Amino acid sequence: MRQTTLEKNRHLGQILSGMNRVLVAFSGGVDSTLVLKRAEEELGADNVLAAVVASELFRQEEFDGAVKLAEEMGIPVLKTEIKELEDENIAANTPDSWYYSKKLLYSHLNQLAEEKGYDYVLDGMIMDDMDDFRPGLKARTEEGARSVLQEADMYKQEVRELTKELNIPVWNKPASCSLASRIPYGTKLDKAKIKQVDQAEKFINRLGFDMVRVRHHGEVARVEVTPENITDLLKHREEIQLKLQELGFSYVSADLAGYRTGSMNEVLPSETTSAKIS
Repeated sequence: MRQTTLEKNRHLGQILSGMNRVLVAFSGGVDSTLVLKRAEEELGADNVLAAVVASELFRQEEFDGAVKLAEEMGIPVLKTEIKELEDENIAANTPDSWYYSKKLLYSHLNQLAEEKGYDYVLDGMIMDDMDDFRPGLKARTEEGARSVLQEADMYKQEVRELTKELNIPVWNKPASCSLASRIPYGTKLDKAKIKQVDQAEKFINRLGFDMVRVRHHGEVARVEVTPENITDLLKHREEIQLKLQELGFSYVSADLAGYRTGSMNEVLPSETTSAKIS
């Protein structure tokens, strides 16, 4: 018989209650926020640490927002940083780069947890993450981090429902991802490309599009918005074209399939994307 959301939440509490002291990899997104809140409820704020990681591949605004949210929740915050572009395996931007990126993150957090006296490193992975190409799962398992929402069999819809019930403002926050996900595999990552897509997406956000991805194909920017917003996007085509050309793109296209997560994985061979955990 399938468990209800209430039963899964109770199970999550049982998992957390036996963990003593935990360090949570906290991004400020809905998933890691639920982990942080429930850990605080089960263990007390003195036994929970929100580790907020600054990265060259994520927006500074995401880092600042996560720090602010954890502080508002009354959870101690540890600000830390990783330099992903200094790792050649990550900068090479192959499908395996996601593994090395997560390996760097988890090993860094494990070191901090050991230094600070925390028993477990927790992340916010959910059951939905099992359905996409996620080499980070392998790194997570190797480094011994715990994905307690997966252990409680929780899906995104249930996470949002619980977070809303807990009166946490990010319950409906759109998912964010590494800016490297905008750049095709095989194209080496550098700060210039990351800055290009970051500034392009922020510009389109300011036009009123909450969910947008600008995929970097050399001279071409491929813009994804939700299918229902494509018509509205085209109404802004001239100003978007001018701005993105100013940022260094020669051509700008709108993806008629619309926004979807992992669109850069669509070109990978099936034998690659099927190897999710092994």
